Amino acid sequence: MKALYICAMLLVGLFLTGCNKDEAVPYDNPFFYIHENNSSEIRIASNRNETLNYLVYFSGKRQFDPMTLTYEVIVGNGLQEGRDFEVVTPEYSLTFAPGIVEMPIKIRWIPHAIDPEKDNSVTIKLSSNNKGYILGLPGPNKVQASLRFIKF
Repeated sequence: MKALYICAMLLVGLFLTGCNKDEAVPYDNPFFYIHENNSSEIRIASNRNETLNYLVYFSGKRQFDPMTLTYEVIVGNGLQEGRDFEVVTPEYSLTFAPGIVEMPIKIRWIPHAIDPEKDNSVTIKLSSNNKGYILGLPGPNKVQASLRFIKF
């Protein structure tokens, strides 16, 4: 009888310790972000002559509807689109089909001398999406919500 009582108390104890109301809830807010080698800034040689892909990523549960992400291109006063670079991806938007978690933005770098006294930067800034998801890594600093290129 004593053994039965001990077994019953062990089972009750096991059930009580298995229910932890303070258990951590996993982070589950979807977001879009852009980076290159985990950096938000890239240096581009002024004589570079090639087209490169820069990936925008989606992190979240699998989506069953297309997602549209728009971005803007901010150009410093030392560079000019068509002379120093060209954004090949049309309309400054990306459509993520269901199940797709990365999409490229293509930029063609055009060799052209720069004025070192000017702002020789191009920034791709994620601006909005049709789902209202977070842009950049979650947190107050919005890290990787933009990717900045500095031509030198």
